Amino acid sequence: MSCLMVERCGAVAFKSWEQNAIQVRMLADGRLNTGHAGVLLAERRGSYPLIDLRILKTSAQQGEVETVTRRKVKRLLSFQRYCHASRLLRGLVPHTPRSLHLLDDDYLGQAAHMLSKVGTWNFDIFLFDRLTNGNSLVTLMCHLFNVYDLIHHFQLDMVKLNRFLGMVQEDYHSQNPYHNAVHAADVTQAMYCYLKEPKLAEHLSPLDVFLGLMAAAAHDVDHPGVNQPFLIKTRHHLASLYQNTSVLESHHWRSTVGMLRESGLLSHLPADMSRDIEQRLGSLILATDINRQNEFLMTFREHLDNQDLDLQLASHRHFILQIALKCADICNPCRVWELSRQWSERVCEEFYRQGDLEKKFDLEISPLCNQQSDSVPAIQIGFISYIVEPLFEEWHRFTEPSLLSQTMLDHLHKNKANWSSLRCAHTPSDVQSRSQAEEPEGEVGEGSDIP
Repeated sequence: MSCLMVERCGAVAFKSWEQNAIQVRMLADGRLNTGHAGVLLAERRGSYPLIDLRILKTSAQQGEVETVTRRKVKRLLSFQRYCHASRLLRGLVPHTPRSLHLLDDDYLGQAAHMLSKVGTWNFDIFLFDRLTNGNSLVTLMCHLFNVYDLIHHFQLDMVKLNRFLGMVQEDYHSQNPYHNAVHAADVTQAMYCYLKEPKLAEHLSPLDVFLGLMAAAAHDVDHPGVNQPFLIKTRHHLASLYQNTSVLESHHWRSTVGMLRESGLLSHLPADMSRDIEQRLGSLILATDINRQNEFLMTFREHLDNQDLDLQLASHRHFILQIALKCADICNPCRVWELSRQWSERVCEEFYRQGDLEKKFDLEISPLCNQQSDSVPAIQIGFISYIVEPLFEEWHRFTEPSLLSQTMLDHLHKNKANWSSLRCAHTPSDVQSRSQAEEPEGEVGEGSDIP
């Protein structure tokens, strides 16, 4: 069954308690919104911020959410979604100082100077975000679309493009320490570096580039700052909608589709082409699910061992785009130490916030989320050892190797050594001896949405 079919089936079940809220929204809009696109628009905005977890508190003995509690959850979610959707439909979404722009004084000044070096691996996305007044994702995407002449090639409407990119940037949660628009911009910049790899660049079509950049920009849109296991154990509606499988990634994809349709960015293209773009974007975004890491790594390794990758084939190029996006998503340990450490501290802060939330509401604390037992160095060493190194070693083979891939591996090894030193410096000697004697299994928990 395709993911789109799953979406439709899930929407049917979801509609049983959502119907009243949809009817209210239709009345507020003054017209009847029908069709699949209407469901997507309703799903996209207002799924978060997270509901009040006080009504999610479960019985420690039974671990079950009572029926009355579920009804409260549904009413609250419906109310949140209605409030946001009705304000949107009436044009009441506030215009903030960070509202959208394509070119402004920041772009023409220091930010423009930085963009001239956007293809270098030591690009400082934190500085760039400050120089663009928090509009790093919009500004970067507009620049890269111009670099590749995608606006002309796909005959894109600049106003619609601006609107779409603004929606994407706005729907990232700025209060998240890690999964925010700056992370999306960082992944997009890394993706651009990978698209420029000589082994890949000469084979890419404009559509490949378009899909790669779009997927990078939107791959974590509307991320709630908690991971999939948290959504499952709190019985969040998205976990039910996507049947506890690739919950966040499915939501990121369907949110992106909703924004594409709401902005009308692809409305001038033939219907079959726009549907194909939506499906391919889904395939790319779903590949970032960390629980599918071994699946992609094994396939990648087999291709390299058999030397049967043919980048003239669209299917093989798409697979490499999936691998490239996965690399871009977890490339933080491959950055220079000053940048890498910032990202590591940010993601661990997000983990710890989830752990504090779980502790507050008597939920089992997720792996890597206990600030008292899960240190930043320990988390990063496990992440590098079990997730990052295996993938980037194969990427290194794929590039045959390139200067960039060698640079990334050098940074990776140095950063791992730095974290090891920090771990030793903050760990008592008796604990060090015991931990070294044990199998370092479980450093990275299943479902932990690590950078």
